Amino acid sequence: MRYRPDVDGLRSLAILPILLFHAGVTLFSGGYIGVDIFFVISGFLITTIIRDDLAAGRFSIVTFYERRARRILPALFFTLALTTLAAVILFLPAQLIDYAKSLFGTATFTANFYFWKNSGYFEASAHLRPLLHTWSLAVEEQFYLVVPVAIWAVWRFVRRAEMAVLLIALIASFALSVYMTERGPTANFFLLPTRAWELLLGSLVAILPARVALRGVANEAAALAGLGLALVPVVLYTDSTPFPGVAALPPCLGTALMIWTGRASPTLVARFLSLRPLVGIGRISYSLYLVHWPICVFLLYTTLQKPGPAQVVLIVALSFALALVSYRWVEQPFRNRATLSGRPALFGASLVGLGAFAVAGLALVQSGGLPARHPGWIVAAQAETTEETRNSWHNGTCFFETDWQFGNWDAEACEIVKNEGKRVLLWGDSYAAHYAPGLEAEAKAIPHRIWQYTQAGCPPVLSYYSFARPSCQAFNGHAMELIDQLDIDTVVLSARWVDLRSRGIGTLADTVRALEDRGLEVHVIGQSPLFVIDVPIISYAKSAGADEASWTVALEPHLNEALEAASPGASFVDPVAALCGEGPCPYRSEGKLLFYDAGHFTDFGSRRAVATYFPLVSARPVIAKSLSN
Repeated sequence: MRYRPDVDGLRSLAILPILLFHAGVTLFSGGYIGVDIFFVISGFLITTIIRDDLAAGRFSIVTFYERRARRILPALFFTLALTTLAAVILFLPAQLIDYAKSLFGTATFTANFYFWKNSGYFEASAHLRPLLHTWSLAVEEQFYLVVPVAIWAVWRFVRRAEMAVLLIALIASFALSVYMTERGPTANFFLLPTRAWELLLGSLVAILPARVALRGVANEAAALAGLGLALVPVVLYTDSTPFPGVAALPPCLGTALMIWTGRASPTLVARFLSLRPLVGIGRISYSLYLVHWPICVFLLYTTLQKPGPAQVVLIVALSFALALVSYRWVEQPFRNRATLSGRPALFGASLVGLGAFAVAGLALVQSGGLPARHPGWIVAAQAETTEETRNSWHNGTCFFETDWQFGNWDAEACEIVKNEGKRVLLWGDSYAAHYAPGLEAEAKAIPHRIWQYTQAGCPPVLSYYSFARPSCQAFNGHAMELIDQLDIDTVVLSARWVDLRSRGIGTLADTVRALEDRGLEVHVIGQSPLFVIDVPIISYAKSAGADEASWTVALEPHLNEALEAASPGASFVDPVAALCGEGPCPYRSEGKLLFYDAGHFTDFGSRRAVATYFPLVSARPVIAKSLSN
């Protein structure tokens, strides 16, 4: 295969947006599409190599996997060793258990399945998962289990139908991805069947005959169009963009165009991509991809702050430094056969390494996250803030974590305050549900009837659409039906309102207006305190077991002011002002945590919040008034 420096340069256009996106540079809000660029490049290179070997009569499955092992495993082992050491030193037991499970998934190339079941790519919990990025490695390795045999079989038996077979597979995978964009968005993001078309698009470029090519100005224009298609999504896409599906077409087609147009002769784009700095970054891109995300996670974990400009520079510098070490002293010796030159030794070491990390993951899980490293109050605090809190939200009956469950809502079971007076519906997402324990505890001070209707990830905005939660519009539409059925006269809206930022805070106004047009009394609870990381971690690092402790919230300035402006005619409550005042926000009081993760109240915190600022409470304890002092 002829070496193409522009393809290495194209790798730099993949890794740099990923690095800057993960480092927190807001301009690169769609930097995650760099993975899709990598997929197309990978499909092109692998298919080209296999077909060249088939044409020369030297194709061997053993040789193929030897190349894959030399290319992938050494740098992966290096990263896993460093990341596991850091996790054991830094992580609390709960985080270490989660890390250990992902370590097992990474070592068995099933990490994408683990993250599909346990985390969305853009969820807050993802920021504490140092191996989250290995989902893409798992997808590629699963692809490599199928593609060599498939290409050999097509070459051997139906070579004339090679293009047709590939196109059928590509179109089927793409159609499935489009379908799953709404039906199963998390599976769509993480799993091979809905990602295979991206790799197959690279394969398509590899098998196109040389005569299928543009010339001159048309070829240059196509290359420039490809560059634009690949780069524009980097700045236009956000975490609310339905992805992959149709939205993945521009970066993937753009990458395919740049590879295709540069085959016969270098275009201007190919010359640009062949510049030495871009080629150099492309050559270390694999190691850079592996090391950068753990650095982001551990820096967040130790600083407890969102990355500012100085932290962004530090992340980039450390990532490049560690990637250069990995490339020079780990990748190169194995790829050049300077180390483990024989196949038996290579395959034996590979199996031992993968097995060792898998066993380490299982052992850390079985140990309970090595709790002996953190004796005393923090272990008790973590236990206090998990099961009790989530069960008190009336999961599966009044609070729904899975799409389309809201049909199970039970009016009798979800009447959480049963006094006379106004008929009130508490409507929202988990940041409405976390008031339920407090409402039940403070029921004597609330002379009304309150029903809870809540679903994870669904702010109470009628027009709200989430590709991660496709049922939100139906869930919110059903709320209007419940209002009529229960003869509701007062509605309390509460949510993780930061999720409206990319869609527009003003979208709340239409829902408030629709409720007021029905003659309803409307109360809007603004964004409650959010921290950059889970509060038990902050508490362990900063409070030293103190009964009272505070920390800076991670909220955009004036968010609640914008929400109040978007709620004309409604009664508005600012939880941050009520709980935190002008300074850091209390997260620990009377020796108990007020939050169990980065923003959800514990049962104790819920009682404090309801007593302090929840609408419709007739009498407020004196203790609540002093919370922000």
